[in-house]
Amino acid sequence: MMFSPFDNAMFTIVPIFIFLVFVLVFGTIIFALISSAKQWKKNNDSPVLSVDAVVVAKRTNLSHHHHDNMHNSSSTTYYITFEVDSGDRMELKVQGTEYGILIEQDKGKLTFQGTRYLGFKRIQ
Repeated sequence: MMFSPFDNAMFTIVPIFIFLVFVLVFGTIIFALISSAKQWKKNNDSPVLSVDAVVVAKRTNLSHHHHDNMHNSSSTTYYITFEVDSGDRMELKVQGTEYGILIEQDKGKLTFQGTRYLGFKRIQ
């Protein structure tokens, strides 16, 4: 039986490849956790502001999740874009109940802290 030099290389490359994939996945998770913690701290350090604003757009992001046991699930993230008096726009993540209550062209007081939505009170 003849042995190829590639046979031995295979046993060296496979563990290195598995290690690199592990480091990549682990590094991605650590990066996401650090980014989330930074955003959370930045929001906490930001002042709570209440400004006049108009609801200019609404959108959703639907995510599908597939599980090994043939079970599927989905989740929806809700976003509303507000325009303030200066003309600046900001898109904030909101709860589904807020998303359902607010409609485009609603005018009122937007309260937020950094990128964190705290509430919107309509002006009649």
